[in-house]
Amino acid sequence: MDFALASPTQTQTAAAPPGHPDPWAPPSLRLVCLDIDDTLVDFSASGRRALSVLLGRSDLWSLWETITDRYVAKVVAGELDYGSMHRLRSECFLAELGIDADAADFERRRLEILHSSWRLFDDVVACLEWLRAAGLYVAAVTNASGRHQRAKLATLGLAPFFDHVAIAGELGVAKPDPEMFHSVCLALGCDPAEAVHVGDKLDTDAVGAVRAGLAGVWLNRPGGETDVPTGVHVIQDLAALPELLVCEFARVGVPIPR
Repeated sequence: MDFALASPTQTQTAAAPPGHPDPWAPPSLRLVCLDIDDTLVDFSASGRRALSVLLGRSDLWSLWETITDRYVAKVVAGELDYGSMHRLRSECFLAELGIDADAADFERRRLEILHSSWRLFDDVVACLEWLRAAGLYVAAVTNASGRHQRAKLATLGLAPFFDHVAIAGELGVAKPDPEMFHSVCLALGCDPAEAVHVGDKLDTDAVGAVRAGLAGVWLNRPGGETDVPTGVHVIQDLAALPELLVCEFARVGVPIPR
């Protein structure tokens, strides 16, 4: 039996059967989800500054984050509201340091300093403008307080860029739980396979997204060598995100109905 030989330099294509997707077609992207703190907003710098101003120490941020994670989990579980969490977190933090001070007053002063020092990373606005121009849905996905996060987005002029904002405490579930990511996809009518999530925490954001069926992108702003699980993409700034999306999702840029 004789076989016809195809040219080794000619691209070979075959039409997909009617009603069946082309297995060689690039994946379609419709939704980009973004974490807020330390992804869009330099939150850690503001938080460190607030603690330093109030307590005269620059080594307390790690303790603050540990206590915050503990109390946010109670909010997500429905055991606390955000207002109570803020006060109780400050009480716990001050007690750990052996400081006898009014927790409510400490929290009020901390928030005043924090709100006055919010700053966007320099690459944020250009990236969001590109995502909107590409016709993509854009969602903010955060484990932090809804009231504070919405105020932050509005104050910094970011609110108009987002089609949806997902707040862990309002949903009763938090990243990296797949349900958190799936709720966003459901709200915007997208399949998880048509979505990407970008965030600064490797496990909470990128790995959590991959396990939920989305593409996961770890925004590793500090850089450095770290073992990254298979399937997770890594960028060091948001300026690199458009190129990554175009390379991985060649259908980016095709307008979609809104």
